Amino acid sequence: MPNSLIQSADLSLLNYAYGQPDCQGIYKVIPEDFMVEEQIAYELSGEGEHLWCWVEKIGENTDWVLQQLAKWAGVSPSKVGVAGQKDRHAVTRQWFSIQLPILIDPKVDDFKLKNVAILKTIRHHRKLQTGGLSGNRFTVVIRNIQPFQGGDADVIQSLQARLNLIKEQGVPNYYGEQRFGIHGRNVKQGEKLLAGELPKVKRNQKSMFLSAIRSWMFNVLLSERIKLQNWNQLLPGDVLQLEGSNKWFVEDGSTDLAERVNTLDVHPTGALFGKGVLPTEKMR
Repeated sequence: MPNSLIQSADLSLLNYAYGQPDCQGIYKVIPEDFMVEEQIAYELSGEGEHLWCWVEKIGENTDWVLQQLAKWAGVSPSKVGVAGQKDRHAVTRQWFSIQLPILIDPKVDDFKLKNVAILKTIRHHRKLQTGGLSGNRFTVVIRNIQPFQGGDADVIQSLQARLNLIKEQGVPNYYGEQRFGIHGRNVKQGEKLLAGELPKVKRNQKSMFLSAIRSWMFNVLLSERIKLQNWNQLLPGDVLQLEGSNKWFVEDGSTDLAERVNTLDVHPTGALFGKGVLPTEKMR
């Protein structure tokens, strides 16, 4: 595997499942071109020591919003839970939970920030955990769609054909550029962190840099599977995820699993390295 692919965090070096695209367009011209709304699979109880806030932000950083919510509630940022970072250059709606054992809610009218609004609040007995979502709903606007030089002149028909292919066979789910920072800076900073060259790093920065390295390792692994044309096929020892669910299991030799992968009922996943032993390692 080329060192340039491992070290550069250059998305253009990753393999394509369906070949190079034959048209191009522009997105994220304005924040409203990229809208994200978190989905949770359970009802909030309406009581408990955690105040959950449904927040809309436009063009703002998730961590910064978290800190502003902590100030508004008069608590440490460590008392605020969030499922994950959301794009800054977008309109996003996401949940934050704030641990407030004293059952007196701060006034929503006192939370006055440009481009950020608390749409509703509700009590719940548990803190929002990292990754605690059933999914995200995206609305994306692509502007100025046109063919690459020498590409198909009927770009809409060509694009629709590719979208139909994705609908039938799925799409490799790479981590996008926002995870890695400008020119892959987060990966490079993560390498310095692991080498002991960043002695003083804030907790949220450390988490971001390590997440970037793990995510890039995932991308490299996925790119290799695309190259081998088995990214959407069952391999021995694969960890599989149920469609529309966070539930997963390790391939166990069941005769119907290959067909379930083909019909998109279950999906092969990739490893995210960290503490502990990978489930695929336990199978050895």
